Amino acid sequence: MTAVLAITLSLVFLPLGLAKIAAVPFMRQAATHLGMSVRLYRVVGALEVAGVAGLLVGLAWTWLGVAAATGLTLLMASAAVVHLRHGDPLVRALPAVVLAVAALAYTGAAVSAG
Repeated sequence: MTAVLAITLSLVFLPLGLAKIAAVPFMRQAATHLGMSVRLYRVVGALEVAGVAGLLVGLAWTWLGVAAATGLTLLMASAAVVHLRHGDPLVRALPAVVLAVAALAYTGAAVSAG
């Protein structure tokens, strides 16, 4: 179960994080919409990519996967709050909420598996 969640989360976060780091036009627009600088958005992307690395290494070292998933959970919970504070409808914050729940599920599964 943890391997499936780790790989699924990695497949979602890696392209998003890389797109933020590369500052592709869509991500520049998202940063502007949220009142963030492109530089800060790149930091968010780097955190997402680091989370992916942690999840994948966590397949061998559980504690690292748990730490990475916890960080991604907090990052996505923060993203949901930022969207709502900027007046976005709930549907715009929903992807971040779903990813936060998925990362939290990984954490729970990894901890209970030992």
